[in-house]
Amino acid sequence: MKDQDYKSFYDQVDRDNEYSFCKAADGHSFYPVLSSIIDRYKLKNGRVLEIGSGNGRFQDIVEDYTGVDVSEGLAGYYKKPFHVVEDGVPYPLESESFDFVFTHAVFEHIPNIDFALSEMIRVTKRGGLVLFDPAWQCRPWAAEGYQVRPYKDFNIIGKIYKASIPIRENLLFRLSHVMPKRLIFLILFLINKKVFRKSLHYRRIKANYQVYWQSDSDACNHIDPFLAILYFRANGFEVINYPGLAKQFLVRTGEILLRKK
Repeated sequence: MKDQDYKSFYDQVDRDNEYSFCKAADGHSFYPVLSSIIDRYKLKNGRVLEIGSGNGRFQDIVEDYTGVDVSEGLAGYYKKPFHVVEDGVPYPLESESFDFVFTHAVFEHIPNIDFALSEMIRVTKRGGLVLFDPAWQCRPWAAEGYQVRPYKDFNIIGKIYKASIPIRENLLFRLSHVMPKRLIFLILFLINKKVFRKSLHYRRIKANYQVYWQSDSDACNHIDPFLAILYFRANGFEVINYPGLAKQFLVRTGEILLRKK
């Protein structure tokens, strides 16, 4: 996958206005979570950054808002500060300058995820909050639309692959694969958490930048929320909404709320 393919895809999406059309913030499924955290932690007067801000739908949720995204075509949606950023290039933002950083359904799409995470950490103030909410554990079969395309589209191997998806989506089947891996990573973390500081442990998957067959066809990262928690803990964050290692180990989906120590 070329970086240019990634950028060109999202530039085209925004030009076509197919996925980024503007809607009111309070009509978005993420709004109740976001607004409740802003109210609970008294962030209305804080400095807030959204990573992967799209059309700036949430820019009025606080007064001091900044958005960053990869698509140049989004600038016209903003009346507040907005920066076009490039994958692997530092954000044009000062270190430790934001009280609250949030992101929703974005990091599964970022090719250089480790760099983006390091930038998120860099710009967050000590004592500041991060709301991290990617689409967790994106499926490798989404890129080719296996779940929505008919069997006739595939050769014999593809037909077998498609037929196996309901089994692979079964909760017990998934737990039998996920939990042993989590246990191994937990042991490694307890032995030496430094090995988790520089890189998130995740799996690269193939993104489709030509045909958007189904949700997350364009995802390039399969992220386990527990491994994300270990990454943030290794980098000096506490997990607010999953207190205790047991709850963190059993996390399935949903947002992770963190505080930078």
